[in-house]
Amino acid sequence: MGKVNITDTDLATSARTYRKDLLMVPVHALAKSLQHMTLRTGIRHSEKVGELTGDIEIGPYSETRVDDENVGIITRELKTYLGSVVKKFSPNSVAQTVYGSSITKGESLTNVEIVRLVLAFLAAKIGAGIDRHLFNAVRNASGTKTVDLFDGFDTITAAEVTAGNIATAKGNLYEFSEAITKLNAVDQIVAFCRAADDFLQETKGAKLIISRDIYNAYVDDYKATTGAIVYNDKFLQKSVEGFSNIELVPMYQKKGAPFIQLTTKSNMLVGVDQESDEESLIVEKHAPFVLDFIATMFFGAQFETLDKSRLLVGKLAAPKPVTPPASGGGGQQEGGSESDNQ
Repeated sequence: MGKVNITDTDLATSARTYRKDLLMVPVHALAKSLQHMTLRTGIRHSEKVGELTGDIEIGPYSETRVDDENVGIITRELKTYLGSVVKKFSPNSVAQTVYGSSITKGESLTNVEIVRLVLAFLAAKIGAGIDRHLFNAVRNASGTKTVDLFDGFDTITAAEVTAGNIATAKGNLYEFSEAITKLNAVDQIVAFCRAADDFLQETKGAKLIISRDIYNAYVDDYKATTGAIVYNDKFLQKSVEGFSNIELVPMYQKKGAPFIQLTTKSNMLVGVDQESDEESLIVEKHAPFVLDFIATMFFGAQFETLDKSRLLVGKLAAPKPVTPPASGGGGQQEGGSESDNQ
């Protein structure tokens, strides 16, 4: 395969030409996660979100009765933070890698298309990093990584639990008394869903966001528990037993997370800009043979509401400690192995 030569002019021109498309690439990298969340665009720094509160009822006709109960708004703030990255790279070396992985397109690839692939490759890496930290990111203005850029959903959850805004008394917190394992996962998850507000239990398209480990424990327990039942003809389960409207959503980002969330797609907000000139993707040359890939973009996450009608948080219990056998051998460990605890 011949060497692909790309000039800095090619790259800079391509970055300008494809700017809008390239800014969308990081968001596209979140596509699988965004199936279960709502994307809000045009948000720079912050946007007020929330819900209307209040009530009104019609009663028997009266010329004097007046309903003077206030209608209010409980607001929350969807913050997006401006992030940046500068990546020094050799365009020819990167192009060779991308070109090799696109061999199905044959030798007809033009320099311009290879340039676009190089830039798209780097932009996609940015998106993959954001996707990886959707739940565990913790905002740290002095940080240098994606995990420092914004507050993820589990970070927000922990802060709201500490503040008392998510609590058992409010009906939006459920505390598990024991760890979820492949021996009890079905009973535990069903009990959790039954503890949800009636409205949330009946909401079409409700989503139970869990780790892959908890999901595996659930399907293992479900198969062991209902294996002989005629209607049980599938190993992989898509919904919670007894709740056909509640989708089981295992997400790799939830591995080791302290919480699970029963909520709706509309309640999990992901904020980006994608519209203003404050976001950019450019390529500059400041040294021989090496170019700078420079990107800036806004990103943030938030729950639209913490109301029990749209959110129930499950605070997971820690696995029981394993008691070592008594000295002298022959003793049985109390509690057994907890390797299956999530």
